[in-house]
Amino acid sequence: MIGGIETDWARLSPHVAVVGPDDAAPRPAVLLFHGCGGVQEHLFDYARDLADRGLRVFVVDSYAPRGWSRPYALATVCTGLAFRGPARAADVLAAVWGVSQRSDVDATRLALAGWSHGAWSINELMARDLPPEAEGLLSGVRALGCVYAYVGPGATRAAWRRGAPALVIAAEKDHLASPAQQARAYSSLQALGHEVETWLAAATHAFDQPGVTFPMRRDEAMAAECRRRLAEFFAARLG
Repeated sequence: MIGGIETDWARLSPHVAVVGPDDAAPRPAVLLFHGCGGVQEHLFDYARDLADRGLRVFVVDSYAPRGWSRPYALATVCTGLAFRGPARAADVLAAVWGVSQRSDVDATRLALAGWSHGAWSINELMARDLPPEAEGLLSGVRALGCVYAYVGPGATRAAWRRGAPALVIAAEKDHLASPAQQARAYSSLQALGHEVETWLAAATHAFDQPGVTFPMRRDEAMAAECRRRLAEFFAARLG
C-alpha cells in the first residue's frame, strides 16, 4: 500500500506548487485540491492568504501529471465521464503522505481543502476503508475545508470513517448541490463527534473562480469572504 502511495506522490510532486514563508521551519501545512476545471489563479489567492498567517501551502495539480488539458478536463471530468471522486482520492492520500515527509512541514498539523471535485475526492477518502498503514497517514489532519463540494449523483453516500473539524461552504444558488444536500453529506462527520461549521454564500457554484459561465457567476465580495473564513478557520485549528 505504501509503495503505491510513494509511486503516486512521485508522479504528483513535480506539479505541486508551494506557497509560504521563505524558511525551513517545520510549519503547519494546508493542501489545496482544485475543482474539475483544474488549477486556476483563485487557488493562489487562497494560498497567499493562508501563507500570510504563517502556514505552508501546497496546491496539488491532479491533471498535469496525467497530461490532461483544461479543455479535456471540462469535457470529461466535469461531465463525470472520467476520473471521478473515488479515483482522485488516491491523489489526496498520496499528497498527504508526500507533504508529511518534508522537513519544513509539521506533519502533526495538516489541513485539507477542496473545491467541488476536490472536495468530493476528500469526502471519498474519509469514507473509504483503508488498511492500517494508510490509516495512520491521516492522523495529522486537523481540519478540513469543503468549498461547494460536489455531493450529487455518483458521490459517496457512505458514512465517514474518519474526519476532522470541517468548514463547509455551500452556495445558495448552487445548481449542482442544494444546501440541504450539503448538510446531509456532512451529517456523518457530525455523528463522529467532529465540529462542522457551515457558511452559506449568497452566490452560485464556483463563485470564486475566474471565467465561469452561466449559470455560475463570479462574486468578488463572496470570494473575499470565503478566503477570509477559510484562512481564519485553518489558522485557529493549526496554530
